[in-house]
Amino acid sequence: MRIPGQEKKTKGEMYAFVGKGVTFDSGGISIKPAERMEEMKADMAGGAAVLGAMVALAQLRPRQRVMGLIPAVENLPSGRATRPGDVVKSLSGKTVEIINTDAEGRLILADALTYARNLGATGLVDVATLTGAIVVALGMVRAGMMGTDEKTMERLKRNSSITGERLWQLPLDDEYRKQIRSEIADIKNVGNRWGGAITAAKFLQEFAENTPWVHLDIAAMDLDSDGRPYASKGATGFGVRTLVQLML
Repeated sequence: MRIPGQEKKTKGEMYAFVGKGVTFDSGGISIKPAERMEEMKADMAGGAAVLGAMVALAQLRPRQRVMGLIPAVENLPSGRATRPGDVVKSLSGKTVEIINTDAEGRLILADALTYARNLGATGLVDVATLTGAIVVALGMVRAGMMGTDEKTMERLKRNSSITGERLWQLPLDDEYRKQIRSEIADIKNVGNRWGGAITAAKFLQEFAENTPWVHLDIAAMDLDSDGRPYASKGATGFGVRTLVQLML
């Protein structure tokens, strides 16, 4: 998605917003428990945030160039489903050993990040309901933020007081990378249980490569059972305000 009129601009930086669009996530062959699986229709909240932000920005017409990408899939078991132990080749050419088919979001984000770089993006921001581990770490109050673009992350933190969408930055030390090493591929799609939100981000970092990049894990923020002053019960739209404010 691009903002009408921006295609005429060919110089300067260009952000790419990448939103996870898993329209329903059963977990695939590594299937989830039945309890609350009905909420997995909200696993496209990152994609919805990118779509909402791009609609708003099309009306606001920011000077900053920006595009939106939403890789969209379902994750269901079938006779042709991806299996634990499979090795798949990503758009970047890197191979990925599948350990758990319920770690599917990072696979589609990986290709979308590569595609965004191929389209000329000079800055990347991905938004995803990526891990249950971020909910364990931060509860239902803040979304997690990690990345290599410290300048953009500082702006996002400052903007939290304006948007009401609170973020908390987690570390991204190189030592976490060893958890996703593979003996038969370039990388595994999931590590052990420790620091799961961070190792998921380390996986994505492999595909952002040297492009400045920010990852927002909004897994705790997609649905709200109580309602908030700025959001009704149900789907919250978390991330739209954050992305729009970043471009203003």
